[in-house]
Amino acid sequence: MSQKQRIDQQPAFVLHTYPWRETSLIVEIFSRDHGRVALVAKGARRPMSALRGVIMAFQPLLMDWSGGGEVKTLVRAEWRGGQPLLTGRALMCGYYLNELLVRLTAREDAHPALFDAYADALSQLGRGDVAPILRRFELTLLRELGYGVGLDIEGDSNRAVDPAQQYLYIIEKGPVRLAGDDEGLPGVSGQTLLDMAHGDFSRAETLFQSKALLRLLINHYLGGQPLQSRRVLKELQEL
Repeated sequence: MSQKQRIDQQPAFVLHTYPWRETSLIVEIFSRDHGRVALVAKGARRPMSALRGVIMAFQPLLMDWSGGGEVKTLVRAEWRGGQPLLTGRALMCGYYLNELLVRLTAREDAHPALFDAYADALSQLGRGDVAPILRRFELTLLRELGYGVGLDIEGDSNRAVDPAQQYLYIIEKGPVRLAGDDEGLPGVSGQTLLDMAHGDFSRAETLFQSKALLRLLINHYLGGQPLQSRRVLKELQEL
């Protein structure tokens, strides 16, 4: 992006903020067409700043920014409305989604489909069971970032996954049928893999096994670094 280029009316969400100098903020956002962007919001911490009541996490915004380099300058932010404030477990799950985006996405790498999946997840978090919402988002995240999560084809034979079989999921290869000497290893049923491939988390077994499998994959791509939000959620027995 050149020094003079300006982006206007870009749909975005705030992922994280932290103080910068005496009166300003650094705002990490996830935008639909420009991906994750760092912005300096000058004067946003002043009591009378027009930005003070707008820069909120989990709320759909329209944002204008300008400048080049790693950190741009926030020019304007407008609340789009339509998203109730998250509270309780939904709020903690929102922080989990935000941390995944901050940790796994690259700066200024656009993922419009992931942006839409994130917006959809936020809109659903306050409406019931959060587990299927989190699993769908995690799966979309991994796929959109190009990690190639194969679910419906056996990794060693290229055959379709059999719903009646038990599988061992090998990262970078995919599902492989459990052999006799694999007993005791954490397996996943073929039906669960097929359910995941179709985004169907209605079966209790699918929900249970997909949580373990997606956690394995996410931990791998995080390089084993722990997530702060997951620790808190674990303490609250929500994730």
